Formats: sequence, structure tokens, C-alpha cells
Amino acid sequence: MKSPLTTSFCVSLAIASGLALTPSARADDDHDGGRFEVTITNLTRGQQFTPILVASHKSTVKLFELGKPASPELQILAEQGNTAPLAAALALLPGTGQVVSGSGLTNPGTSVTLIVEGRRGFGFLSVAAMLIPTNDAFFALNGVALPRGNDTLTLTAPAYDAGTERNDELCASIPGPFFAECGGSGGGAAPGGGEGYVHIHAGIHGIGDLHAATRDWRNPVALITVRRMR
Repeated sequence: MKSPLTTSFCVSLAIASGLALTPSARADDDHDGGRFEVTITNLTRGQQFTPILVASHKSTVKLFELGKPASPELQILAEQGNTAPLAAALALLPGTGQVVSGSGLTNPGTSVTLIVEGRRGFGFLSVAAMLIPTNDAFFALNGVALPRGNDTLTLTAPAYDAGTERNDELCASIPGPFFAECGGSGGGAAPGGGEGYVHIHAGIHGIGDLHAATRDWRNPVALITVRRMR
């Protein structure tokens, strides 16, 4: 069984001692904490977001590195929409402040708000959720500095490909509720042949069961607003 402290997380922790004098490390130390309202809006036309994970943490924690393999926990989030393994792995790290997972789906054009504690010394934020119907697409913020004072932070996020599944766009490979193209819920099989590394997603091309005219997108796919609660 793989340790929940995956390679990408361990690398982040291993270099933490070397970050003591860097600007990002000082940002961790100086951040004055507080509760933050994180609002995520689905900007797509034909994709839903699975339950969303939000975490406050130190600058040494990253969900992934572009061009590098996804951790097993991120793979599960990107392929199944299940945040629990990633949340559990993050919670074990001393560099993590708080992890919060939402529930339910976020439909196109709608928003969901989650509250996270950004306690002193944990001045960075990550957000992630799967896009459905896709094989292994997810959107994310990957370690951005929380706003200070009364500032409001507004960011957009692209869709990433976890690189862990072949993008066959078949109903049998995609979990989820009712999809028109499938005549019901998706399957959830995991076809091999993924690219092997996290990269920007190329979208839906209509090569399988999914209709590109309905399901495709142009980045960004999510709008994220972060503000300190008064």
C-alpha cells in the first residue's frame, strides 16, 4: 500500500528547511490568519464540478507540479471526483492548516462558497475539483497567497489533465449522474494510456460518446473569489 505522504508532498516537505529565508516563507510567517470565504463559480457551459476541496497551508505544500506525475490521491480526485484521499493526505502534513471539502455538484453558471481557516503561519490556499463528464480533468488553484487585511482576491483557474487516463470520452469510463449522451449515469472504468504527467487539458473533441459542441470549454473554467470574513 502506498503511503498517503506521496512523492510530490514529500518533496515539498523535504525542501522546507531551505525556504526559511525566502519571500514565500516570510509570507507564511507574517500572515495574520483569519477565516476566509472562498467562492467558486463554474464558468463552463456543459461541465459540472464535483465536490470541491479547499485547503490552507504553508508555501511548501503543493497539490501537483506541472509536467510531473499526479499523486495517487490527486488521481482519485481527477478520475472519480472523490476528495477524501487527497484531504486525508494533506491533513497529515505539518505544512497544512485546514482542509475543507464541499458536497454536491456545482452546475454551469452557479457558485458554491466554502469557509477555511487561514491561521497564522499558513498563508496559502489550494482549491481543486473534477470536471464531469471527463476522464481525468480537474481545475485547481495550486498554492496562492491568501489576501491580507480587507483585500479581496479574485482569480481564474484553467482545467488540467491529470494524465492518468486516456481521454477516450466514453460513458463507460466517466463516473457521475445522468448524462444525456449516456442515457443515464456514467460508468467509471479507468482506461490506461494516459500521458503520465499533469498538463493543461485539451478539452472535449467528440471522439467517444461526449458531444464536443455541448461539453467542450475554453479556459479558464472557474472563477475563485477569496475574502476575509469580518
